Amino acid sequence: MSRARGVLLGAWEFVVGDDWRTALGVVAALALTALLAGGGVAAWWVMPPALAVLLAISVWRVAREHAAAAGPGARARAREDRDGEAGARTRDLHV
Repeated sequence: MSRARGVLLGAWEFVVGDDWRTALGVVAALALTALLAGGGVAAWWVMPPALAVLLAISVWRVAREHAAAAGPGARARAREDRDGEAGARTRDLHV
């Protein structure tokens, strides 16, 4: 692999990473900022809410995928495990 190709692939991996949707959202927010600034509007306020929304969507998507991978009933099993451990600790305190 040529050095230039390696640099380009590294830059792509850095910018896009694992989530191309978030990278696309950042590009769209930057484009909106540029359009507003080009029109003479103070556009400093565009990026903070855009990034907050993109982060929330990204976290929600990963949580949903994680829950789907855990399978049906994973929440109930986790709750039973948690309550079972708490119950065991309570019983130990009363003995």
